[in-house]
Amino acid sequence: MPRPLRIDICESEDTLKRLLRQQSSGRRKERLQALYWLKSGQVTTRMELATLTGRGESTVYRWIKLYKSGGLQAMLEIPTSPGKPPMIGGEVLEKLKARLADPRGFESYGAIQQWLLDECGLDVPYKTVHQTVHYRLKAKLKVPRPRSRKTEEAQQQAY
Repeated sequence: MPRPLRIDICESEDTLKRLLRQQSSGRRKERLQALYWLKSGQVTTRMELATLTGRGESTVYRWIKLYKSGGLQAMLEIPTSPGKPPMIGGEVLEKLKARLADPRGFESYGAIQQWLLDECGLDVPYKTVHQTVHYRLKAKLKVPRPRSRKTEEAQQQAY
């Protein structure tokens, strides 16, 4: 027979219910739901709590341990990893912004790739250059539209 959980929950049932309704994150909701079930007495053991939440007993144990050590705030804190740092960042990104703001701009993303290699010593893949310029900087290449050689310059200016 499993042992009953011995945990002192400081928050009231009403507070937990209100917090549960306010949560938009599913991960936080299930943690609050577990606390609510413990506080209301619907669940008495870790095994029951694990079955109701659909999580493993070790996960439920970890949630309870977090609550005991740091309270509700620590239990609801969801850690996220920082991710890989961008290849084009910092000073190089500022140089690229300035160069893209220049009226002559670049002819292609390949030209940007070559410029990064020559100026900054960065060998960056084409896809990374395109994503950085197009999506992150929201910049466009400054390439004029092709014109026919037959058109007269005066006519273009008058238009």
